[in-house]
Amino acid sequence: MRLLLRADASPSIGAGHVARMVAYAERAVARGWSVAFSGSVDGVGWLASRFDELGVTRVPFDASGFDAVVVDHYGLGDLRGEVNASGALLVSIEDDVFGRRPADIVVDSGFAPASRPDDGSDVLLRGIAYAPLRDVVRSTRRTPAGPPPHVTVALGGGDQWAPTVGLLLRALRDTELPFAADVLVRGEPAVPVLRPGQSVRVAAPSPALLELFATTDVAVSAAGVTFVELCCLGVPTAAVRLVDNQEPGYRAALDLGLAAGLGPAESLSARLPAVTAVLRSLLSDAALRERLSATASSTVDGRGVDRVLDRIEDRICPR
Repeated sequence: MRLLLRADASPSIGAGHVARMVAYAERAVARGWSVAFSGSVDGVGWLASRFDELGVTRVPFDASGFDAVVVDHYGLGDLRGEVNASGALLVSIEDDVFGRRPADIVVDSGFAPASRPDDGSDVLLRGIAYAPLRDVVRSTRRTPAGPPPHVTVALGGGDQWAPTVGLLLRALRDTELPFAADVLVRGEPAVPVLRPGQSVRVAAPSPALLELFATTDVAVSAAGVTFVELCCLGVPTAAVRLVDNQEPGYRAALDLGLAAGLGPAESLSARLPAVTAVLRSLLSDAALRERLSATASSTVDGRGVDRVLDRIEDRICPR
């Protein structure tokens, strides 16, 4: 089986789409498939290096010679005719209306996908059961570090979120509770003057992220790909809605009891006392953390990619 993966990453887009393609590459290679990747990995070399470890080749986007093409991209339009004409099956990853296009197989791994118009797509795989998780996430085991509580703040690979991180650090400081925080962000967030017993370390995103998550008592995360990884690990999380495409997932996560909600990033400043109250509850209430952890880890089992690859095999090589 020959599989082509198409996604982009950049300081503005972040790393989520490429992270999902790494998960597809790992599971496909484990099945003995030949895998290639097409796209930009600007700013996420630490993540894309996994392609090299797996023997995944980097190629221009051309479906010729492949059995299936997985596209995870909001900026590309209808590709089905082009891909099918090359003899390949099109698998399209979408997040609600974002990245939506007709395909042979459509995958929306949101927590509660909304109804979708009929656009001629053949197979719809919808729900968190299809969430793609990298092997390192699936194999990581948590050992919470506190006291004081270890907090990890991770808002994706983009560099425009430094001001948002600065506001979140102010809210953490204002809890007046002790914590040791690792902040993974590009750029230079403003670190406030901290209170006794509080500490903050700032670093760029790197492979060390999963090691930090393994010892994290409380995470602060955008409601995107990293949040799904946190759910699989069972890390109690305060979620921020960074961008519009995260709104459906953010709302569903709160409705399902998977996270504590901090609201949209653009209004954090106006709601800082309320944000502080949410973070104070997470830092001080062990029962709340345990409840969020149990609900999240039981909801995201990490086997989503294999379920999708099974369907690809069924379409290409019917039993």
